[in-house]
Amino acid sequence: MEVRDVRAYYQIRHGAPIKAVSDVSFNLVHGEILGIVGESGSGKSTLASILSSNAAPNLKIQSGLLTLDDRETIDIAKARGTPRDWRGKVVSLLPQRALNSLNPTARIGDYAFDVMRAHNSRLHRREALELAGGRLEELGLPSRVLHNYPHQLSGGMRQRVVTVIATLLNPTVLIADEPTSALDVSSQKALILMLQQMMSEGMISRIIFITHDLPLLSTIASRIAVMYAGEIVEIGTTRQVVLQPKHEYSKTLIGSTLALDEGLRQRTNKGRQGSSPETRYPPHARKVPSAL
Repeated sequence: MEVRDVRAYYQIRHGAPIKAVSDVSFNLVHGEILGIVGESGSGKSTLASILSSNAAPNLKIQSGLLTLDDRETIDIAKARGTPRDWRGKVVSLLPQRALNSLNPTARIGDYAFDVMRAHNSRLHRREALELAGGRLEELGLPSRVLHNYPHQLSGGMRQRVVTVIATLLNPTVLIADEPTSALDVSSQKALILMLQQMMSEGMISRIIFITHDLPLLSTIASRIAVMYAGEIVEIGTTRQVVLQPKHEYSKTLIGSTLALDEGLRQRTNKGRQGSSPETRYPPHARKVPSAL
């Protein structure tokens, strides 16, 4: 997967446009988990919405090229994100606040059927439920979950169910937007193990993992991209970004994290001063060369 020169801004009724993403480029190879980290407002979730065709109406995409495997290069500015027929099958989004994304009046099986039916109108409900039930069992969840309503499941189980639904069509790329933020430690571990199992069994071939949790990201990502004010200011291997950050923002971010790595535990942690910049009048963040 190759993403090049993604630029977008939010159009507001009064005042200057709000820069959301500027000159974002990266690549993602088969079997790789790329972590994207940065504070709230840095553009992480906006980038996820653009690449998964879930952009808000007031988000204007100025430019961006996406090439995936042997498919043609897509101009995502003209297509307003990736083509709709890619959604769920080529690029799938595991959304932020996934625990609240399930309609309390619908059974889990209804969601599974709707997702699969959207890409195969000839698919019968029984066949869809059999396929979804098999996927749940492969990942350690009982197939009877399909007959449950969301309120009948624990928070951790709901998150895992949403993950299964988002990956039913074996997407080439899964964009996980802060999937562990509302989970306790044991549920976080279960979700991470599920994603790793999906990767090992070929259900997903690449993951973009967005989070604030650097210690978690350092255990699962092969590379990390640091976002600041809508830009990727540094990208490199996990070890390089965590232990030898080059950009000042990366250094500050690492320095404010507790016990990220055994080698950092002797350092004095400091909270980051100030707040996110005003993106209507963004600073010019000086980028550093990629480590790869």
